[in-house]
Amino acid sequence: MRNILPQLPYGAVYFRKSNPPKEDWERDYAIASEDGMNIFRHWFMWGAIEVAPGIYDWEDYDRHMDLGAKHGIRTIIAEMIIFAPEWAYAKLPHAMHEDIAGNKVKSQMGVSSAVGGFGGLCLDCDEARDLAGNFLKQLALRYQDHASMLGYDILNECNYHPGGICYCQHSKAKYREWLHKKYGDLSSLGRTWRRYSYTSWEEVQPPAKLGPYPESIDWLQFNKEKFYGWMQWRRDIIAGIDNKNFITAHGEAASLVKMSSAGSDDWEAASKVEIYGFTWVASRKGSEPWKQWHAVDLTRAGSNGKPFWHAEMQGGPLWLQPQVIGRPKSDGRVTEAEDIQLWNMISLAGGARGLLFPRWRSLLDGPLFGAFGPYEMDGSRTRRSQTASVIARWTNEPEQQDLLASSPIKGDIGILVVPETERFSYLLSQSGDYDYYSEAMWGAYRGFFDNHIQADWVRMEQIDSYDVLYYPYPISLDQAHATQLKEWVANGGTLITEGCPAYFGDYGSVGVIQPNLGLHEVFGAVQVNVEFMPDISDNLTFEYQGTERKGALYQQTFQTTTASVTGTYKDGSAAIVENQYGAGKVMLIGTFPSAAYYRTSDASNKELFKDIFAWTGKEQTVRADNELIQVRLHDGDGGKFVWIINSSNVEIHTKVHISDHFSSVSETKKLWGQYDPNINGNLIYAQLPAKDALILQLKG
Repeated sequence: MRNILPQLPYGAVYFRKSNPPKEDWERDYAIASEDGMNIFRHWFMWGAIEVAPGIYDWEDYDRHMDLGAKHGIRTIIAEMIIFAPEWAYAKLPHAMHEDIAGNKVKSQMGVSSAVGGFGGLCLDCDEARDLAGNFLKQLALRYQDHASMLGYDILNECNYHPGGICYCQHSKAKYREWLHKKYGDLSSLGRTWRRYSYTSWEEVQPPAKLGPYPESIDWLQFNKEKFYGWMQWRRDIIAGIDNKNFITAHGEAASLVKMSSAGSDDWEAASKVEIYGFTWVASRKGSEPWKQWHAVDLTRAGSNGKPFWHAEMQGGPLWLQPQVIGRPKSDGRVTEAEDIQLWNMISLAGGARGLLFPRWRSLLDGPLFGAFGPYEMDGSRTRRSQTASVIARWTNEPEQQDLLASSPIKGDIGILVVPETERFSYLLSQSGDYDYYSEAMWGAYRGFFDNHIQADWVRMEQIDSYDVLYYPYPISLDQAHATQLKEWVANGGTLITEGCPAYFGDYGSVGVIQPNLGLHEVFGAVQVNVEFMPDISDNLTFEYQGTERKGALYQQTFQTTTASVTGTYKDGSAAIVENQYGAGKVMLIGTFPSAAYYRTSDASNKELFKDIFAWTGKEQTVRADNELIQVRLHDGDGGKFVWIINSSNVEIHTKVHISDHFSSVSETKKLWGQYDPNINGNLIYAQLPAKDALILQLKG
């Protein structure tokens, strides 16, 4: 019989051997249950369980399963084979990961659990894979029918661990197999790579240094495909034994920053599991509201309709880590009860349907001592845990069933996330220390966010669900995707793109006609000049609708064929062109206002994103008169709902307008909030305390 989820899974990671102390377990479970927690995730580490070949010490883990059953707390088994046994390192020295210099990555202590064996063995080695696979089988066989069992988290944060890009003999052999399958013969590979003198496959090596070349593109793609292949391998082993419990995983909402460097791809990772999730803690990322909102939206987009959880949400402070040093105390470094309330509400409003803290109580060992737990280090309650308890209980009341069964509506606009764009941007950045791609992506999201325009992250396979798309930093594109975009516009889509679209085509070659790959026909213009001088672009401006706006990074100018010039640089050259193409229309901006907004928060650029959306002719679904709030609309079989969240430190009054195409509002039912709203047609007048929310069910 298939397992059933709680209405809202709410809990934390609890046991990371050897914390918390064994003598506290019974008491902690009782407190967690009393406080409304219904789920714990534990680290079932291979190196702490298979203490000798075929000899298993399950005692601690059996105890946690039994305590979960006793106290009504469901269990997710996690972090299984990333900690390998010491005897396996000794037995299989040839299975250790190797760096490019041939140095072996030996057993290390884990940062998030002070246990040896961290880093694991290279699964490209058949012997290591068989040992790890056998452990997964033993784990599933032992716990599949346990009363507290809920599921498996098969991969933590879905990126390469240290040493994950391996240069050992086994990985090189797998790479050559991959290349042989792709190219068919050695001469075809040599021509593509521009290495014309190979005489045997054994001469083919991973690139000694990454750069914007075909060999580096192949190496990155191989490692990413292999990584997710091993994720599928984990799932297949466990699901082949246990088809009753859920297969889950969680990333870091890092598709915009780590897709090529560490394999973080939320779409790919979510495709391997039934429930996806993400780690996001303000102490490491910053507490500006748009940051968490973008992460929730990115995970929801990658989940592509599957349920997702905020799998690791900050519940306490973080000390002495490099991500916090030099930042203000208020920037996520010290967590208050009000912060937990706010962060919970943002994730729920963004569609997360599970909330877990990375610690129930903090670790006592290692560099992450004292971090992330809503309860004290001795397990006693705090104001933070009391707030968490209120939300845990509220989300699992029967009255919230319809609310939590609803989902955020589709955004007003989609922001394109294209893997080859990110990959080539990463390769270009190897010659310098910059990350223009992420700046542009974040700046575009924030530009719409700050205007109360909901922007969804969209991959090419999802574009047919959207009628308006914005493409930031589009400098690299494959021919297949360029053709797909061209057809999408011709069929009625509205596309806004920033400068140098598809400048680099397949395998990184620069097109002799720009825009490249036939897109000059779509935009009705060709490049006259381009300047790649990001280091001196701070004063780059252009005029649009009579207002000076900021550009950044690169500057592309155009000569029109069928387009109209609607924006100019200071010298009068064409900065923005607009064109009709088939049944659709396009706007091409020759620089990067998104990156400029990310860097400067310039008011004219904030207004630009509002003006661009108005140009599309769409009605904005939500309008509000206060930039300190965020609004999300949910729809479901049980009704329509409005989430209004105050992310600021002060109490505010606001006026929110809901579009008629979502709902005609005649009355509301308050599900959460201190103050009752006033309703006047589709206008909602609301008062919200600091870091709090108002949640309404609409009745039209």
